[in-house]
Amino acid sequence: MVHPADIVARRRAFLTAAVACAASGLARAQGGGAPEFPKRPVRLVVPFAPGGATDLSARLLSVRLSEFWGQPVTVENRPGASGMIGAQEVLRAPADGYTIMVSITTHIQNPSLFQKLPYDALRDFAPVSQTALSYLGLVVRPEHPANTIGEFVAHVKANPGAYTFGSFGTASSSHIVGESFGRAIGAQVNHVAYKGSAPMLADLLGGQIPIGWADVSTAIPHINAGKLKVLAVSGPKRTPLLPKVPTLAESGYPGYEPLGWVGVFVHSATPRPLVDAIARDVIRATNHPETLARLAEQTLVPVASTPDAFAKTLREDAATWAKMIRAAGIQPQ
Repeated sequence: MVHPADIVARRRAFLTAAVACAASGLARAQGGGAPEFPKRPVRLVVPFAPGGATDLSARLLSVRLSEFWGQPVTVENRPGASGMIGAQEVLRAPADGYTIMVSITTHIQNPSLFQKLPYDALRDFAPVSQTALSYLGLVVRPEHPANTIGEFVAHVKANPGAYTFGSFGTASSSHIVGESFGRAIGAQVNHVAYKGSAPMLADLLGGQIPIGWADVSTAIPHINAGKLKVLAVSGPKRTPLLPKVPTLAESGYPGYEPLGWVGVFVHSATPRPLVDAIARDVIRATNHPETLARLAEQTLVPVASTPDAFAKTLREDAATWAKMIRAAGIQPQ
């Protein structure tokens, strides 16, 4: 026969265990511990059309993450309004990690390019990982008389108003850098906007425009073939893709250190343990040999940063791009 005191002790032990279990579950629900994730399919929202570096990066991640998680990870392209339509799609979804955004530098440029945004680009999104970088280069045809930035500046200033430069889109990184650089050197260089790097480079190669600010990943085949020459690149240090080409800062023109990037975000209300768990797998996916090989094919430089490192980059880049946009005289729409 069980003694009454033993029954009381057992009841107390049971209640204590039940309370502890409930508290543990509540802590996990409130972000106190990494939850089991995922239990169902995950969406990667790309706020741009299929094709290009953003879409490619998302699809590379989706393959690896599907393997790691044992769940389908699908890419959904939601283009429009400079990435704002896709970004709003992520914010409308529950902050549970099942809707993830893969975006580019445009995300933090938009606040300086539009008078009103339907969200706060920094506050409303939690950075997960910066996955890849791309560089901008000042490219000209082989017969151009300049072989250095110094020679280029002297030549352009000696022929005011005679030159135009091509960018891969109005209010794009190449437009912003091209306009601000022209103002920095005190020269009038007129802007011609294209819908992407490829058509801009086609006109540059064909002689329709004399100068282009191009993403190195698109221009490098033409550079390697001797059909174009690059005088300088953006960034805090030289790109490993063109190690002999100086940066703008090295050439005496600082302020062009921010690079184009591809990065992963979730809703800012997502519990931090879940953000960290997703980041660990995104970093694993980025560092996978097949992913690295495909990024190399596209001449994208892999990064695989932590959430905190990416957050620091976002804060710094947002401030620097805002300064460049003001310097370029580009008015918010």
